[in-house]
Amino acid sequence: MRHRTAWQALGQNPLKVLGSSWPWRSLAYLLTGVAFGAVTVAVLLVALAAGVASLVVLVGAPILLGVALSGVAVTRVERRRLRLVDLDPVPDPHRAPDATGPAAWVRTRLREPATWRELGFTVVSATALWWMDLLVLAFALVVPVLVILSPVDDPGAWPLTPVGVGLLAAAPYTITAWAGARAAVTRLMLAPRDDELGRALTDVRASRTRLVDAFDAERRRIERDLHDGAQQRLVSLNVMLGLAALDAPPDSPVAARLAEAQEQVTLAVEELRELSRGVHPKALTDQGLAAAVENLAARSALPVTVDIRLPHRLPLPVETAAYFVVAEALTNAVKHSGASGARVHARLHTDVLTLSVGDDGTGGAEPSAGGGLVGLADRVAAADGRLRVSSPQGGPTLLHVELPCR
Repeated sequence: MRHRTAWQALGQNPLKVLGSSWPWRSLAYLLTGVAFGAVTVAVLLVALAAGVASLVVLVGAPILLGVALSGVAVTRVERRRLRLVDLDPVPDPHRAPDATGPAAWVRTRLREPATWRELGFTVVSATALWWMDLLVLAFALVVPVLVILSPVDDPGAWPLTPVGVGLLAAAPYTITAWAGARAAVTRLMLAPRDDELGRALTDVRASRTRLVDAFDAERRRIERDLHDGAQQRLVSLNVMLGLAALDAPPDSPVAARLAEAQEQVTLAVEELRELSRGVHPKALTDQGLAAAVENLAARSALPVTVDIRLPHRLPLPVETAAYFVVAEALTNAVKHSGASGARVHARLHTDVLTLSVGDDGTGGAEPSAGGGLVGLADRVAAADGRLRVSSPQGGPTLLHVELPCR
């Protein structure tokens, strides 16, 4: 599994930490933090002093305004630096100005809570964080070297040598741990708040939900049309061919061709029935999630153990999302995992459906662009749910889904 943050990297085998790039990325993060922090302090102190000194002649007002807005520029750099130890980007919380021009930009920024939170972060960074970066680097790298070199001047201090070597060997872990903690604090302070995401995020979620609902409605319409239209016509044609075969002379070429045509129509009906089940299973609409998954398991090439106990029918969007999670997971298990069996478990806890699908295959399942897991994650997210995948190399694979039933 690919680690996304320095904190996650520390959870792996200690030797793997040393062999990874995370200690070097963490070192670069702290070194740039010290350099950028020192420059920020110097510039802000000079600007603040100049602004206060020239305030009496009104020249200092624009300078002090620049100091107040300095957090916007500082945190933009911090978000870029954060990618060294946290691969997930932090979204920019600022909205676009209502008009063009510097004046509109300044008015918009001064009215945003994020601007003042960023100024607060800049003050904390300038007065504490970069100093702590410097202290951690000194303790992790400089102190061990001084301890190791101390016997050069004092032969009686030779026992300090192994102590210094031990401290130096621990330096990658110390640096990575502090870089991870520093990054967590930075993300906590700079990440947009829910109210700052505002109506735009709400609209995006509502739009995604409408798209999923429209897609499901279209799937149900296609399934109904297939079942009531083309499938019924093929069944009628099959009956007519059977009647024609009865009127044909036995063992004649016409009877043989009619039997062959009837066989092909029968295969077409079966294929169409399987297609309609894949589009939207009728059992899901008529009998609910448990029955639909039982049917799915019965048709699977793998032995599947189903344990679904629900006190009542769930909302159709929830049942649909859960069904397609199971269908995609079982399809992946058959095609890619080399598993000998799979299991499906579902329970309703208060108003949350918890669903897990596991197999004993070789593992290694990862969401990739255009892959089935990405589509499932989008569907689950559209239902305000969560999907987690555990699939280490060598297996087993487990998909865990939580879907609110509101």
